[in-house]
Amino acid sequence: QVQLVESGGGLVQAGGSLRLSCAASGRTFSRYGLGWFRQVPGKEREFVAAISWSGGSIWFSDSVKGRFTISRNNAKNTVTLQMNGLKPEDTAVYYCAAEGSIKTAGSPRTPNNYDYWGQGTQVTVSS
Repeated sequence: QVQLVESGGGLVQAGGSLRLSCAASGRTFSRYGLGWFRQVPGKEREFVAAISWSGGSIWFSDSVKGRFTISRNNAKNTVTLQMNGLKPEDTAVYYCAAEGSIKTAGSPRTPNNYDYWGQGTQVTVSS
């Protein structure tokens, strides 16, 4: 059974930092892309960041570019989102996502690109 488990969420003041981690089990994702999305109640799931299987390609949404970094450890089957300079508008439930097969079409920025999802971790940024 494939599982993605996020950790590291919490409450932080504006300007602070949090580090989200996602650990995968049940299969290896070393050859597939990984991503982070976030969602607030009443809104669609929003792309945050993605990283290719090798780490050679990375994508960020404009809203987090320059503040967030993404990295992966294929040996440990993990992906990490380092969030610096947090703003109240970053408040959301953050989800990690993993591709389950080689993608020849689509975009790492879209939820439909991913086959597996974590349960989410809450990030709250106070002003």
